[in-house]
Amino acid sequence: MSDNKKEKKGILDQLYRIIKVICQLFLIAEICITSMAVAGRYISFIPDPAWSEEMTLTCMIYMAFIGASLAVRKKTHIRMTSLDQYMPAKLVQGIEIFDDLLVMAFSLMMVFVGFPYAIGAGKAAYVSLPALSRFWLYAPVPFAGVAMCIFQLETLVKDIKIFLKKEAEISGQ
Repeated sequence: MSDNKKEKKGILDQLYRIIKVICQLFLIAEICITSMAVAGRYISFIPDPAWSEEMTLTCMIYMAFIGASLAVRKKTHIRMTSLDQYMPAKLVQGIEIFDDLLVMAFSLMMVFVGFPYAIGAGKAAYVSLPALSRFWLYAPVPFAGVAMCIFQLETLVKDIKIFLKKEAEISGQ
């Protein structure tokens, strides 16, 4: 059983690393495209591609949405914890589980609403790149939703285990 647990942990760690590398690649692409566009405006022999602004925007959208799934796994997304120290630990843990369920619902919405929206938007094309479907502009929403679901499920299981462990400690006293 512990080997199976390590394998699952390893798979989630690998997925986290892959998503992180993807975000880094989009950042590099964004920097290169923007640098080329800026240089092209001031240096005559460097071309200033018409598609640079739309591609930079697309890279930024991918980084924002897919990067958000990384924050879900590490619990570094925006949260309000300033009142936690004044509440009972069991209540705080219950709120954590409720929070996990809300994030899970939101990520499922990203998948089930975002995918049909991306398909619908795919009927149009980029203005500066007519050969490229606008699907790729909206695709990170459902992709990020799937990654968030996976990472949020892991967090939810951890929080439920902590909640049950604390409950067992309280009833055992």
